Amino acid sequence: MEGEAPAVASPLSLVERRILGVLVEKARTVPDTYPLSLNALVVGCNQKSNRDPLMELQEIEIQDCLEALIKKKLVSRVVGGRVERWRHQLYEVYALDKKEIAVIAELLLRGPQTEGELRQRASRMEPLDDLETLRGVLRGLMERNLVVALVPLERRGAQVTHGFHAPDELEGLRQRAGAAGLEPDVPRAEARSSGGMEDLRQRVASLEHQVAELTSRLDAMTHRAV
Repeated sequence: MEGEAPAVASPLSLVERRILGVLVEKARTVPDTYPLSLNALVVGCNQKSNRDPLMELQEIEIQDCLEALIKKKLVSRVVGGRVERWRHQLYEVYALDKKEIAVIAELLLRGPQTEGELRQRASRMEPLDDLETLRGVLRGLMERNLVVALVPLERRGAQVTHGFHAPDELEGLRQRAGAAGLEPDVPRAEARSSGGMEDLRQRVASLEHQVAELTSRLDAMTHRAV
């Protein structure tokens, strides 16, 4: 209703969170295939890239969670056509903008992350030009408990996560993050090197994917020429 305050996060199961994350991701990255069929959802939930943890879900598990998400008004069934399709309702329920929903989706798909990791990964769905842009998005989400900082954000390597964890699950994440903060500090140069290596690995993976695509296209062109 007009003027009604947007909802705040309530606990969701791991499978429910994965389904919502996949629906948002595919709507943003491959809109031509959205809303998703049940088969496409199974493939997306069990995808080996951009997922943590990796899962091997069956149709019946996803179907059961879809019914639960319908009751929570977070998913709707799209009728018409040869197969049923599914869409998320996070825009409507939580009044999110495009940057906010990209951040939420990335956290749903991968769980706790540092600001640097989150900015880079969420940018594949919606550009986040720098950390200050991300922090502005996080502030608004944290005010509504849709995002939670596991330790004070001023701490080096601090992680944030989504607000859809059950209380005991969230407390476990906080304890692990706090324990990690008690370990001896990594020297700044080493920390920068570690972050740089992560960036380098992701860039190499992206380049390898591009090379594979170009090689495939070249092989196809050569085949046609012959």
